[in-house]
Amino acid sequence: MLLGAAGLVAGASPASAASSDLCAQTGYNAGFRGDGLVTAVAVALAESSCNPSATNVQNNTPPSRDRGLWQINDYWHPEVDDACAYDAQCNANAAFEISAGGTNWQPWSTYTAGAHQRHMDEARAAVDRLGHHEPGPGPLTYPAESGRVVSARSADGRLEVFAAGADGIHHAWQNTVNGSWSAWEALGGPGGAELAIGPNADGRLELFAINNDTFYHRYQLQPSGGWSGWESFGGGGKDIAVGANGDGRLEVFASGPVGVFHRYQSAPNGGWSEWESAGGGPADSRIEMEKSLDGRLEVFALNGDAFRHLYQTAVSGGWSAWEDFGGGGRDLTVDHNQDGRLEVFASGPVGVFHKYQTGASGWSGWEPTGGPADSQLTSERSPDGRVEVFAVNATTAQHIWQSGVNAPYGQWGTFGGGGTEIAAAANADGRIEVFGTSSAGVFHKWQTGFTTWSEWAWVNGTAGPAVN
Repeated sequence: MLLGAAGLVAGASPASAASSDLCAQTGYNAGFRGDGLVTAVAVALAESSCNPSATNVQNNTPPSRDRGLWQINDYWHPEVDDACAYDAQCNANAAFEISAGGTNWQPWSTYTAGAHQRHMDEARAAVDRLGHHEPGPGPLTYPAESGRVVSARSADGRLEVFAAGADGIHHAWQNTVNGSWSAWEALGGPGGAELAIGPNADGRLELFAINNDTFYHRYQLQPSGGWSGWESFGGGGKDIAVGANGDGRLEVFASGPVGVFHRYQSAPNGGWSEWESAGGGPADSRIEMEKSLDGRLEVFALNGDAFRHLYQTAVSGGWSAWEDFGGGGRDLTVDHNQDGRLEVFASGPVGVFHKYQTGASGWSGWEPTGGPADSQLTSERSPDGRVEVFAVNATTAQHIWQSGVNAPYGQWGTFGGGGTEIAAAANADGRIEVFGTSSAGVFHKWQTGFTTWSEWAWVNGTAGPAVN
């Protein structure tokens, strides 16, 4: 991984009670609490066997070193010098900051691949010995971007990608974690659809597809396994978004000509409620969903005339009334800063604007960033926590990124030619992978370093579906 690049340190032996106690104590001192502390200890056990002197250089791209208890990488996190990385408490403090207080372990490949799970019992025992296994937050599951192409990681860390053509949905997946891709397979389903994907509480991905006439979903039969057939999920509409509640229940929002509706699982991994009105919302809007640092889902909906915002009033709870969020536009993307503050980008006829949380609930005004007019948008976080935004219209693709963690953005840079849709996802090792579509098919491009990228290429060397 890119914080602890190879995951498990080569030759690491099972940790002793004393070493896991070290991770529990330093993790607690750093600020991890409750279930978040248990997860932090389990990740450190998987990374270093809780050895503060552990070093790994195997399989790191670019060549670099993973250091200390939580294997902080010297390339992706040069702000953590060796003196800090090999000091147990300083390493724990850095892990607490990088993981946004234990809510985001996605940069650690041992977490995304589930390698920490076999250390959970040992981690709980260490936290219990410490006397601090009180209730507390666990890691948050952030929603994936929705659109005509979507990508998410299976429970074993492999990316899967779905693209919506006129003839239905097409699917490809990584053969190995961070590795090569399968050939495309045709799945049928709604033609010309908008897609959304989310993980069930047990790790099974669930895919949703809507067009003007139909709404279907399909789901993995087991984590990282095969998929069900298509099942009806309701009538047609414009766009959809899906996210996981704090208790693990998926919740789906869909827009149509009379506003926005939602439907939610009655229990984690379980059946679904009936459709309910979300209290209005912009008709035929583009929808995206994000998660606040405290675990509440937030929904953003944009059409050509209006931009509105809806949020949970409690974790896994009810919803606010819609609030005005700005004027209309073409498309939007929402992401979270390293410190948990949400950031929203929206495109329109004069370029791309953004708006960001200034605190727990306050927002800045809209600020212009430049960028392509009337573009499709997506965003993802680099391994060091910086937000990167990608935009494509019919003539150009461009990207913009934060100059530092939680920091302002630089200037837009060229990212390729024009297209019809764009989506970004993070590999298990933290590298961003971007999928771009056109009438010719589906391309992808991936990070090779902080600011370096591969060339655009077909997924598995084949075009895949045309996305018009």
